[in-house]
Amino acid sequence: MRKAYSVRNVMDASFRTIEFDGEWREAVGCPELAGSWFVYGPPKNGKTTFTLQLAKYLCRFRRVAYDSIEEGLSLSMQMAMDRVNMREAGSRLVLLDREPVEELAERLRRRKSPDIVVLDSVQFMELTFGEYKRLKLQFPNKLFIYISHMKGNSPDGNTARRILRDANVVFRVEGYRAFVKSRYGSEGTIDVWREGAARYWGQI
Repeated sequence: MRKAYSVRNVMDASFRTIEFDGEWREAVGCPELAGSWFVYGPPKNGKTTFTLQLAKYLCRFRRVAYDSIEEGLSLSMQMAMDRVNMREAGSRLVLLDREPVEELAERLRRRKSPDIVVLDSVQFMELTFGEYKRLKLQFPNKLFIYISHMKGNSPDGNTARRILRDANVVFRVEGYRAFVKSRYGSEGTIDVWREGAARYWGQI
């Protein structure tokens, strides 16, 4: 039987949070370093670039592993990292070359493993919702960020849609702008490319 908490227990509990600042704090708040986040959007609208910008920003606080299941170590990934000047992140970010879930879990069991993991993408991982839940239960002190394709107006596939509903922070990227919904008391937008976003949304 799981433990029951009194109201006092709940109100006195402490959590590991990330002290975001600037536009990230306005859009997301100061989030807990645990659970799952979700990034989705139509193709060619800035989704990968935004996720790399997010990963680079998170490197200020903790080490990040980017599991590129879709592109792997490739020229396109190199170009995407160059667009966000990822060299500034230094050794705080590592790129994993199409690492499957089983090997990823083994990596995360190691001492001093990354605290934040980006998984790109749900569809190419062929992830089940059961595997998603097991990762959360196995690593309650890790933050997982899932990237998803779209089909119509929704994430592509049942697993992706269920992760979206479960996620603490959701970023919908369209027209080079990320629309943010967060359980940490904030909601807003972050531009991936300001000029492109302004043009797409009819602001210039």
